Amino acid sequence: MKIISKTFDQERALYNLCNAVVQDCAFEGLADGESALKECKGIKVDNCRFCLRYPLWHTSDFDITNSLFAESCRAALWYDSHGKISNCKLRGIKALRECNYLDMYDCDVNSAEFGWKCQNVKFERCKIHAEYLLFMSKNVVFDNVYMSGKYSFQYVENMTVNNCDLDTKDAFWHTKNVTVKDSVVKGEYLGWYSKGLTLINCKIIGTQPLCYCEDLTLINCEMVGCDLSFEYSSVNAQINGGIDSVKNPKSGVISAHSIGEIINDNPVIPTNCKIVING
Repeated sequence: MKIISKTFDQERALYNLCNAVVQDCAFEGLADGESALKECKGIKVDNCRFCLRYPLWHTSDFDITNSLFAESCRAALWYDSHGKISNCKLRGIKALRECNYLDMYDCDVNSAEFGWKCQNVKFERCKIHAEYLLFMSKNVVFDNVYMSGKYSFQYVENMTVNNCDLDTKDAFWHTKNVTVKDSVVKGEYLGWYSKGLTLINCKIIGTQPLCYCEDLTLINCEMVGCDLSFEYSSVNAQINGGIDSVKNPKSGVISAHSIGEIINDNPVIPTNCKIVING
């Protein structure tokens, strides 16, 4: 394979590059050129620095390692497919969008609006800070990920989360078929309007969680600082410990060791959920 090691600053510097290694390159300079690796295929990128905009669009069959996408590298990877990114730092806004079949390992991400409308994506051993993370994405795997930021996973479908630490707000709104296992989920207003959300062996922290949910399941979960929980939700919940308060759950069964307050406050729909105290 051809090996390229150089600094590039011109527009579409390596456009349509195929079956090559891009190594020890810097994409920066006075020409301020965009789209350096657009429409490429079968490339390996290692130890490179991307400081210009839109470097990898419509690229397929790629492997990126040990590289930096700087804050000035806006919208780094869009419309890409069948790629692997490992041990990289992504700092620019909107770094990943509308990608398909992409795996990310051991990466450090700080990117607002990261991962919108992606499909078949996996994140393992990553640290991610992003507002509006993975908006409207499908078929997502999170494994050993620490994330922070607001409004995460809205409208996501078919997602599994394992051994993760999620420090977020308004997470999993309007999601469908999401399973979270062995994780900590911290933030306000968790999971509102979700369908088929399942939490197993999780620690849930924050006010007013899990309202307006359909087909909600909690198995062996802990709830900390969770007041006004489950409003108008159809839920089957087995809680290990107490719940601060439960308000107007729609249907199903909630069991806990204790509940600080059960609120039946002028519900606008019929509410017949069974509540069991088993402390």
